[in-house]
This record gives sequence, structure tokens and C-alpha cells, in this order.
Amino acid sequence: MDKPTIEKFKHLLQQQRDSLMSAQQLAQGSTDIVELDQSSVGRVSRIDAMQSQSMALEGTRLRQQQLRKISTALALIESGDYGYCEHCDQMIDIRRLEIDPATTLCVPCASKQE
Repeated sequence: MDKPTIEKFKHLLQQQRDSLMSAQQLAQGSTDIVELDQSSVGRVSRIDAMQSQSMALEGTRLRQQQLRKISTALALIESGDYGYCEHCDQMIDIRRLEIDPATTLCVPCASKQE
């Protein structure tokens, strides 16, 4: 893979990382503990708040998982190993990287893993 293409993917990964980190900061208050005071909040409202909290926690988990994938991809760029499948060491199709620049598996290996 040529240097301009790698720089393009590096830039995309950095943008995704920054976007995820911003979303993480915005969602931080959504994971606060739900108060159990029924005098100020009704049962249905409290259940609704607990469901929202649960969804926010899952969103946080998914963002953290994606941030780890992006960090790994950026480290692979720095080491010169970016764009190679972690299982078979073949080049990952550039079209696959354009869809998800943080991917570390080629299509055949990803299919086997599913």
C-alpha cells in the first residue's frame, strides 16, 4: 500500500477516534445511577430511566471496543503492518478497508470466524 493511501486511512481513523471520544464525553451522564426515590419519580419513569441507563452503558461498551480497534489499527500503521490480515498475512482488500479502516481481517478469514 502506498504512503498517500496509508495517510488517508490514518486520517480516517483519527477522525473516527475523535468522534467516538466526543460521543463518549456527551454520553457520560447517561450512565449515572438511577435514583430509587418513588416519591419524586414514578415506577414507570424509573423503569424507563433504568432502560435508558442500560442502553447508554451498552453504547459506552461498544464505543470503547471500537476505540480499541482504532488504536490497534493506528499502531499497525506506525509499525508498517497496516492492511495485512492478522490470520493469514494476506493484504486486506482496499474496498474492505474503506468501509472499516479499523478491520484486521480479510473477508475469507472474517467469514471463517463468524
